[in-house]
Amino acid sequence: MKTISVPAREQVGPQSQEIFDTISQRIGRVPNLYATMGYSSHALKAMLDFEDTLTHSVFSAREREAVYLTVSQVNGCEYCLAAHSILARKRGYSNEEIINFRKGFATDPRLNTAIQLAKAIVENKGKADEAVRDAFFDAGYDEAALMELAALATLRTFTNYAYALTKIPLDFPAVEEI
Repeated sequence: MKTISVPAREQVGPQSQEIFDTISQRIGRVPNLYATMGYSSHALKAMLDFEDTLTHSVFSAREREAVYLTVSQVNGCEYCLAAHSILARKRGYSNEEIINFRKGFATDPRLNTAIQLAKAIVENKGKADEAVRDAFFDAGYDEAALMELAALATLRTFTNYAYALTKIPLDFPAVEEI
């Protein structure tokens, strides 16, 4: 079986190197998963642009982290669980809340409907139960929020799959299994 390694800056093309420079300036380093995506500047740029666009969605940064943890747990992505647990803590979530998101629920009723739907979307390849979808709408979300939630699930599934295909080393503290 071919082993995928995390490339050094010199091992990727000039477009990826430029993106690496931007990431390094912003967060101080290039995480292993981003570096590995850098084998394709198109894939890395698309993911980052998609993620950046979704920062302007109906879902706050805190809510997005909750969704990302739920999706990454369903997809079994150790890497994204580790990275997004740190980010969720930075957004003010407790360890207990992070574990709850990974289990697929939130104590906030409105956020819980979004997490339940995100979980159903991923578990059922987009075919969420109507009752779960209706609960999302009953909680006050609209059609735009539905499309944005599907986009959040898709974005994180992409990074989850990138890790599953490469199994590159974690560069964030591993999270406990639940």
